[in-house]
Amino acid sequence: MKLHFELTGKDSGTQARTGLVSTARGGFLTPAFMPVGTQGTVKTFTPAELEDIGAEIILGNAYHLYIRPGIDIIRRAGGLHRFMAWKRPMLTDSGGYQVFSLARLRKVTSEGAVFNSHFDGRELHFTPELVVEIQEALGSDIAMVFDECPPYTENKGEVRKSLDITVAWARRSVACHSLENQALFGIVQGGFFPDLRRESLERTAELGFDGLALGGFGIGEPEGRMYEVLSDIAGRMPEDKPRYLMGIGTPLDILESVGLGIDMFDCVNPTRYGRNGSAFTRRGRMVIRNGNYAEDFRPLDESCGCYACRNFSRSYLRHLFNCNEILGPRLLSLHNVYFFLELMKEIRRAIGEGRFREFKKDFETGYDRDSR
Repeated sequence: MKLHFELTGKDSGTQARTGLVSTARGGFLTPAFMPVGTQGTVKTFTPAELEDIGAEIILGNAYHLYIRPGIDIIRRAGGLHRFMAWKRPMLTDSGGYQVFSLARLRKVTSEGAVFNSHFDGRELHFTPELVVEIQEALGSDIAMVFDECPPYTENKGEVRKSLDITVAWARRSVACHSLENQALFGIVQGGFFPDLRRESLERTAELGFDGLALGGFGIGEPEGRMYEVLSDIAGRMPEDKPRYLMGIGTPLDILESVGLGIDMFDCVNPTRYGRNGSAFTRRGRMVIRNGNYAEDFRPLDESCGCYACRNFSRSYLRHLFNCNEILGPRLLSLHNVYFFLELMKEIRRAIGEGRFREFKKDFETGYDRDSR
C-alpha cells in the first residue's frame, strides 16, 4: 500500500473536511498536525512520549539527514523509522525550503540546485532524482518532491520561472520514484499570483501524485496575503487527495486554513517556542519567564490535560527556565505539542458535529491575536 485517502466528513458552513489517510505503517486522521522531527528527532521528545500524547504522524527532513548523519548510515540502520524508533507514519520534506532559507550561496538551474551546506560550507548538488533517492533510503511513508521555493517577490517573471522549474522537477521525480510503499506528493508553487497558483496546480495535479502540497507561504509576505491566495486555490485542489499546507502552524492560521479545506499541517512552532519559554494556550501565547508568573501557582492552561499542566505551576516552570534547567524546555515543548494535537482533535470533532464555524469563532474570540 502506498496511500489511501478517505473523505469522512464535510462542514456545511465552510470548506472544512475530515478524512483518514492510510499508509503501510498505519493511518492518521485529518485535519492533522505533524510534529517536526527535522533531524530524526522531535526536539526534547522520545518516540514513546509522542505516541502517548496522540501524535499519529511526524515529519523528517531529507536535507538535514543527508548532511548528518548521512544516508549511508541510515540505510545501513534499516531506514529512518528503525534508526529513530518511530513505528507510525512519517512524511519527509525534500529540502527545497532549506536550500532557499539556509544556504549562503545557491544557484538554481533546470538541472537542480548547487549550494553550500549551512553546516560545514561544502558544495552540494541536489537534483530531483537525488532527493527521491534520499527519501527512498529514509523509507518515509510520504515523500515530497524537490521544489524551487522563491523568496517573496512581486516580480511575476521570477515567480513564473520558479514555477516552471518546480513542475519540471516534479515530472522527473515521478519518473524516477520506485519505492512501492512510499507515497509521493507534489508541491504547488506560484507565489502570490492567483493565476500562477492555478496554473501550477493544474500542471502538477496532472502528474498523478498521491497528494498535493502548497509551498511558498510564510516567507515574509505581507500579513493577509496568504489567506487571499489560499481562499482561491485550496478549494480547487483535488477533493479525493490530501491537501497539505507546508510550514504553517499557528493556531489561528490552522483554523483559517482548515476552513478553506486544508488537511495537513506542520510547523516547528510548538517545540521552538517551548524551548524558548513560550507556551500556547487557549487565550494566546504565554511567555513563562515573565516576572508576573513568579508566584502564580496555576497550571499553564487550566483547560489543558497534558502532563505539564496536570502537575506543575507557572511559578515552577518559570523557575526552571530562570535556572536553565533542561526540564523547562521539555515540559513546555510537551505542552505545546499536546496543545496542537488536541486542537486538531477538537477541530475534527467540530467538523463532524457540523459546528466548525462556531468553534472557530469562539476560539478566535478568546485568543489574543497579538500573541500569535
